Amino acid sequence: MVFAQLTYRESLRDIEVCLRTKGRKLYHLGIRGRISRSTLADANDKRDWKIYQDFGMILIEQAQALYSNDLISVRLKRAAYALDSTTIDLCLSLFPWANFRTTKAAIKLHTLMDLRCSIPSVVVISRGNMHDVNILDQLIFEPGAIYIMDRAYLDFTRLFRINNASAFFVTRAKRNTQFQRIKSHEVDRLTGVIADQIIKLSGVKSSNNYPDKLRRIAYNDPITNKRLVFLTNNFSLSAKTIAALYKSRWQIELFFKWIKQHLRIKTFFGTSENSVRTQIWIAVSVYVLIATVKKRLELQHSLHTILQILSLSTFEKTPILQLFRDVDDLKEEDNQSNQLELF
Repeated sequence: MVFAQLTYRESLRDIEVCLRTKGRKLYHLGIRGRISRSTLADANDKRDWKIYQDFGMILIEQAQALYSNDLISVRLKRAAYALDSTTIDLCLSLFPWANFRTTKAAIKLHTLMDLRCSIPSVVVISRGNMHDVNILDQLIFEPGAIYIMDRAYLDFTRLFRINNASAFFVTRAKRNTQFQRIKSHEVDRLTGVIADQIIKLSGVKSSNNYPDKLRRIAYNDPITNKRLVFLTNNFSLSAKTIAALYKSRWQIELFFKWIKQHLRIKTFFGTSENSVRTQIWIAVSVYVLIATVKKRLELQHSLHTILQILSLSTFEKTPILQLFRDVDDLKEEDNQSNQLELF
């Protein structure tokens, strides 16, 4: 068999290429013949994508319950969510329904991520021409939770709706934001905080859209030496904590990067809208399943390692815990074999 000639260190992609180039059949999966691409495309096209969406949401609820007692990096007990989107480019001739630009098609993956567990809480798939800020109209805000967003979501009408829902937000201010300073707090510049102010918007439209007070925090990032200005309706947390919360927003960028690289979300088996939505929800479900396995079995391996091991062990009868013990034993043997013997 092919697997007898491959070591653990070889990636899943290398294995797939080996199987494809040598014309081997997928005997290790219990499949006695080739699976044509059209078969998968037909399956994704005919089955309603909402089935996979409902399944994914059930998995998300179960995973969030497992991670509910975890604290985020800033040791904040209340719930904190990061909101962002990623654009997946498509070929206009193959995906004409995915409106984006005149010469390009695309879809957007709008995600609200729970920062306690790095698991998406809400996933909305839209066509590429939908503006990011419009997703705020579809969200139900949790009282007491903190929502962290970048400047693409700076809309004071929608931010005031978050405020009225007894929730909090942290976002970036734009340079042309007009405001009147009401009060300034003392800051320790050694922490990177330059200013901590209580303000009120003074623009004609913005003051009507958000008539309440806001908190403006200027922060100098010591790593990039970039000056960042935050707006929030939270007046109790320290300015340093607000800056740390915004920094933790990058977990959602890591999620987008991980799901694109390791689940091959950019390669679709069908061209219809139903096929694309189906495949994306399957990818999200796989991600959440791996996170659930990691938590329940208390595994120390990374999500990528867990995915790789499970992919190589499909349809095997070995218990999952034993699989990871075997991998650890192999890694330990490799490390020992690399040591030079002096005597």
